[in-house]
Amino acid sequence: MFGGRSHILKGSVSLALVILILLVVILLVSEKNPFPTSSLFDIKSQFSPSSSSSVCNFAKGRWVKDRKRPLYSGFECKQWLSTMWACRIMGRPDFSFEGYRWQPQGCNMPHFDRFTFLRRMQNKTIAFIGDSLGRQQFQSLMCMASGGKDSPDVQNVGWEYGLVKAKGALRPDGWAYRFPTTNTTILYYWSASLSDLVPMNNTDPPRLTAMHLDRPPAFMRNYLHRFDVLVLNTGHHWNRGKIEGNHWVMHVNGTRVKGEYLKDIRNAKDFTIHSVVKWLDAQLPLHPRLKAFFRTISPRHFKNGDWNTGGNCNNTVPLSRGGEITGDDGSIDTTVESAVNGTRIKILDITALSELRDEAHISGSKLKPRKPKKASSNVTTTPVINDCLHWCLPGIPDTWNELFIAQI
Repeated sequence: MFGGRSHILKGSVSLALVILILLVVILLVSEKNPFPTSSLFDIKSQFSPSSSSSVCNFAKGRWVKDRKRPLYSGFECKQWLSTMWACRIMGRPDFSFEGYRWQPQGCNMPHFDRFTFLRRMQNKTIAFIGDSLGRQQFQSLMCMASGGKDSPDVQNVGWEYGLVKAKGALRPDGWAYRFPTTNTTILYYWSASLSDLVPMNNTDPPRLTAMHLDRPPAFMRNYLHRFDVLVLNTGHHWNRGKIEGNHWVMHVNGTRVKGEYLKDIRNAKDFTIHSVVKWLDAQLPLHPRLKAFFRTISPRHFKNGDWNTGGNCNNTVPLSRGGEITGDDGSIDTTVESAVNGTRIKILDITALSELRDEAHISGSKLKPRKPKKASSNVTTTPVINDCLHWCLPGIPDTWNELFIAQI
């Protein structure tokens, strides 16, 4: 009887010993391969049966439905989001466009988590420099990082970068905010052309401004050493109406442009993009921690090809233009692609995937009702916005940020 009990005890000890060894092995493996924390997203490769390796192509892929969308509330993100871009506040009747995310070709990206993002961006500064589409991307990231909630603890540090509203100005040249818990700064500077704008010495109106195509904005030159991540964009201000309306006079090598080649605005834009990329690429070795991106142009959508009016892109059916981008061809924005090719600057290629989403613009939203001009009339009017350039937020710029963050 006692021998049997001894046999049982020996068996129990052996089993316990095996379990203990297994636990030790698991702990050792976990220490060598901890849960990934070095990258912002856990990007899992999807291997092809015919290939031993794969490449994640963020510009190619497909739009897929996602019940976890949107990433923040369009009603609640009032602290950072311009009212006319908040389509829920502006009275847009449908929001089906909010329910999609971009699935890149060759990899999976987990759902964006703002706490993970801020932790990864601890003690870092992210800068957006560009036009109003860059401003939309900046506002999108502020809403994403704050969860779309009012955050009185977030500090306005625009004064550190000279971003203060000048007397008589509608707005400052940009904004900068800091999340104190992680010392993460996100800023935006308005530079529609990415060229250096310097007032000319003329006293008679209109006051002219020298537009130096071969010089990046002074703001970029002065504060580049403070940036850890930089995202540039330009494109939609390169037209005759914008340049003449702003009284910009194109200069190269400090003198007014005289040759016919650069008087062609498309050539001037291409020249400027290549110039700023060349300058920035030469600066990167001096700032080894800086990661630089150039975002491709955001597409505009116009019914019947009407590029001259405000536009009519009131389609409300998601993916009516298709939902997938395939193939090995390059970017639609060949200027940016050719400029960054062979440099240390990464392309953030969002043009083709955004081209599919014509239903996500702010066109169809409404301004605040206007009171009647005549006392005899009691009818109010509510102008409808016809803007086929800017996007509703939450919306497509959130995806730009997800793809940008995944590549940091």
